[in-house]
Amino acid sequence: MQPTPPQTHQVRQVTIVSGKGGTGKTTVVASFAALAENKVLADCDVDAANLHLLLHPTERSAKQFYGAKVAVRDEAKCTRFGECERRCRFAALTTTSIRESKCEGCGVCVEVCPNGALRLEPALSGEYYLSDTSYGPLSHAKLAAAAESSGGLVTMVRNQAEDLARERGHGLVLIDGPPGIGCTVVASITGVDLVLIVSEPTLSAMHDMERVHQLTNHFAIPTALLLNKADLNDDNAARLRSYCADNGVMLVGEVPFDERVPQSLVAGKPLVEHVDGDLALCLRESWARLQELL
Repeated sequence: MQPTPPQTHQVRQVTIVSGKGGTGKTTVVASFAALAENKVLADCDVDAANLHLLLHPTERSAKQFYGAKVAVRDEAKCTRFGECERRCRFAALTTTSIRESKCEGCGVCVEVCPNGALRLEPALSGEYYLSDTSYGPLSHAKLAAAAESSGGLVTMVRNQAEDLARERGHGLVLIDGPPGIGCTVVASITGVDLVLIVSEPTLSAMHDMERVHQLTNHFAIPTALLLNKADLNDDNAARLRSYCADNGVMLVGEVPFDERVPQSLVAGKPLVEHVDGDLALCLRESWARLQELL
């Protein structure tokens, strides 16, 4: 008889995103972090990471991240011929200097240099961390100012979180994704089990929510919606509900506008731990519905 292969530990991954910034995505993630059990947290909004402000992590490890490559000159070989400067369309090189912030790492300068004085080398683009919080392990990162390869850094953060979840037997990775529909969003949602979009009943948020849903549809990822500040505009809220019904998006909850939300941010606490009543109940019920979808 053939030996029974070992069972692979299953880890569910949920990414919470928003089409635009300021919809309350990270506030929702922090509350879900306080409600969820047996999970690893990942802050994949590496361009503007702020989940740590509510979870107060204690850093366990830090690693450097080398992303995009930049041109480096060997001064001993350079004859100041100037072909690199003439060919660089990003104005990153002169015969005497290299502006790393403008270099796109395309390698044209390396190819056209007659003396082989230029080469491409990986540039330090940021750091990624593994930390402990009162709500579970947190994988997070910081992208250096004006650095490239933010999508690659998101992937490092996700891989670190998933590896830790498998190592420790956690069943869930809860991901705070970035806003928008760009490279970092694609990196944060690819291969996950569910995407939750946090939106609000404003025209800009509704427009961007639809763009994110188009992206999740492209990757065939099940998608749900949490309507935040639901009572700001009744007509727009009704349009969002109709959109969900017409497009197979599960509306997991509607959270009302509440002036206590900024107070919880000032206090540095997840919202469900700072307030009670209907607001906390809405978040708890939304999390329960999200769990059912998993």
